[in-house]
Amino acid sequence: MLNRVVLVGRLTKDPELRYTPSGVAVATFTLAVNRTFQNQQGEREADFINCVVWRRQAENAANFLKKGSLAGVDGRVQTRNYEGQDGKRVYVTEIVAEGVQFLEPKGSGGSGGSGGSGNTSRPTPNQNQGYGSPPFGNDQNQRSNNNNQGYTRVDDDPFANDGQPIDISDDDLPF
Repeated sequence: MLNRVVLVGRLTKDPELRYTPSGVAVATFTLAVNRTFQNQQGEREADFINCVVWRRQAENAANFLKKGSLAGVDGRVQTRNYEGQDGKRVYVTEIVAEGVQFLEPKGSGGSGGSGGSGNTSRPTPNQNQGYGSPPFGNDQNQRSNNNNQGYTRVDDDPFANDGQPIDISDDDLPF
């Protein structure tokens, strides 16, 4: 049997951190995950998926993620049920996260985030802090500084202003 889920999406609100009576941290949040296709009106829809994370990862999620943060979740689907206050059976399906990855540097704000962490500076290439390949420094400094150590900025188009045909065989394409 296999029950494995990998999601990448943005938080719809700040994570909610609670503690069990025995002191175990648990955080809940909802990820908005874009669908890969468009509806008949040409718009992209999203699924809103409830996630639960436990212990130290719960505390980290509550401390470092906020509304609009881009996050990756690795876990499993779990369905549970309980009796509601009205006496009816309530069914809940959620993702129990075994790992949560913060996919943006702290303070970057994301789309819809307020950037309210108080720390709005971004790391320079020498302060990579584990966010992937540098540089994440000031855009002006990156344009004027030619010793960027061979890194390509994520937002740079590697084919811009080239005008040359791309030499790729059909065997190299994944589809």
